[in-house]
Amino acid sequence: MATSKHTQKISSESFDFVIVGAGIVGLTVTNELLKRQPGARIAVLEKEAAPGLHASGRNSGVMHSGIYYDSDTLKARVCVAGARRMIEFAKEEGIAVNQCGKVILATSEEQLPTIEKLLRNARDSGIPAERVDHQQLREIEPHAVQGPAAIYCPTTAVIDSSAVIKRLREQLEQRGVKFIFNCHVKAPAEKGQLNTSQGTIHYGLLFNCAGAYADTVAKSYGLATDYALVPFKGIYWKLSKKANPMVCANIYPVPDVSMPFLGVHLTRVISDEVYIGPTAIPTFGRENYGILQGINFGESLGIGLQLAGMYLRNENNFRKLTHVEMGKYSKDAFLSAAQKLVPSLTAEDMVPTRKSGIRPQLINTKTRKLEMDYIIERTDDSVHVLNAISPAFTGGFAFAELIVEAGNIS
Repeated sequence: MATSKHTQKISSESFDFVIVGAGIVGLTVTNELLKRQPGARIAVLEKEAAPGLHASGRNSGVMHSGIYYDSDTLKARVCVAGARRMIEFAKEEGIAVNQCGKVILATSEEQLPTIEKLLRNARDSGIPAERVDHQQLREIEPHAVQGPAAIYCPTTAVIDSSAVIKRLREQLEQRGVKFIFNCHVKAPAEKGQLNTSQGTIHYGLLFNCAGAYADTVAKSYGLATDYALVPFKGIYWKLSKKANPMVCANIYPVPDVSMPFLGVHLTRVISDEVYIGPTAIPTFGRENYGILQGINFGESLGIGLQLAGMYLRNENNFRKLTHVEMGKYSKDAFLSAAQKLVPSLTAEDMVPTRKSGIRPQLINTKTRKLEMDYIIERTDDSVHVLNAISPAFTGGFAFAELIVEAGNIS
């Protein structure tokens, strides 16, 4: 392996804190630790050659308002405050951000109770949101479907997520944090010691922020025993240059209460492109971004058994989810989903894109249900952040406070 100041052997170095994973959660946790203990020696371990190459660098960059989450969830606790702080960070650092708003559209009368539920969520969490009539909707999104109800969320924003990752890394390095890339975590040797592909690290407290691999790291510490990973692939199309003006900002559907995920939506990202997606297709690898890319036989076998069991038992309405989402490999099915929000879209308006991502979703093997909130577990010398799915990027700075507090760091 070629070595550099980031990939050199670490030969039994000692740190106050070790962070596993250099995505948004790992970086904001490191930032929070330095706020509380400015002189701490901190190492960030990352298996890739750079930070944020997976979920943090593949998301749409939407800063969510928090309207989808019940006020008693961890997601609700961190989303509103986290979005505000992330937008402030971007403005302070000259990072592109656009607080463009979002509409949520009901397309049938059956969705009206969910509209009311979303508005209650907004009231409970102090989120600006209002129900708008057809004329107001036409002014906000002229091409959006005129259904029985719509909600406007003015605080939703889009941001350059890659620039956020880059600037956080720069700031942390300037403050003395050591980044060790191409570093694979193996297993804890004993209390306060971790074996890695680049040597043994000694630490006071470890924070496992490994994203799609957080469960495997936690299991090596004897935790996450009731959880198994079920990854879902998100693929996208985008609007052609000609059709691009049809969407002003963000157009989302009312969530289907029988399904665990939001469904296809349209987002004008910070580059000014408009993406349609994502899907939530059950897949066989934590990094299965392409057809065969990221497939590991041993891992895929275990995931496949979980998927088969969920399908046979129809847990979380999994059969419907599978049939609907697998169908979206077809452009016609994808177009049909998009036309529910923007009826005038045509097949010619949609052009292919290589953009894809993985949602590393945990299933509780005891309750047989998908875990929809964040989970934090710990041992005497480690804190483990499990199920760090959307809106983890939005809530990053606020989420980091909860994680560091779980480690009893003042």
